[in-house]
Amino acid sequence: MIEFIKGYVDHITPEYIVIDHHGLGYQIHTPNPFSYRKSRQEEIIIYTYQHVREDVLALYGFQTREEKALFMKLLNVTGIGPKGALAILASGNPSQVIEAIENENDTFLVKFPGVGKKTARQIILDLKGKLGDVAALYAPDLFTHEVMEVKHAANHAINEAIEALKVLGYAEREIKKVVPSLQEENLTTDQYVKKALQKLLK
Repeated sequence: MIEFIKGYVDHITPEYIVIDHHGLGYQIHTPNPFSYRKSRQEEIIIYTYQHVREDVLALYGFQTREEKALFMKLLNVTGIGPKGALAILASGNPSQVIEAIENENDTFLVKFPGVGKKTARQIILDLKGKLGDVAALYAPDLFTHEVMEVKHAANHAINEAIEALKVLGYAEREIKKVVPSLQEENLTTDQYVKKALQKLLK
């Protein structure tokens, strides 16, 4: 695995850049190749990910390790390939993407090319709560120790409330309709149950 390449930008296209490393040209796909125009005269470091498939051998490159890590996390989502992950990084500010995932904002995620409602929900399902290492640079406030403790406690209370509602005889499809509004507040299990019942009985 090539961790990074240090060299000079030799060529820029809409899809990739070519890095000259001691006379060897590496073709590297990046989120926004034209962002490297300002680096034409200086040596740069580009953090790389090598994608290998039966019919493909490609290098993907990023300006920071955190951006590369987010790309790799997106690759783990069902329905997201390298092209889709690259489009998300190119189209959106990484901090906004992380915040959308943590806040379950699928409306924001469906704005990206190739991301429909189902894929957006899959991204949230697979990555929510798992981006702390990536967010150190882009969205540190989302992952402070205190914030994570509050989120963990709230999620635990919501899960307990959901189980209580099931015991009361409510179907999962009914419960799912009220869960998003519950997640907007930090309550105890009992308070979550009461709030959910108020909404379900309307």
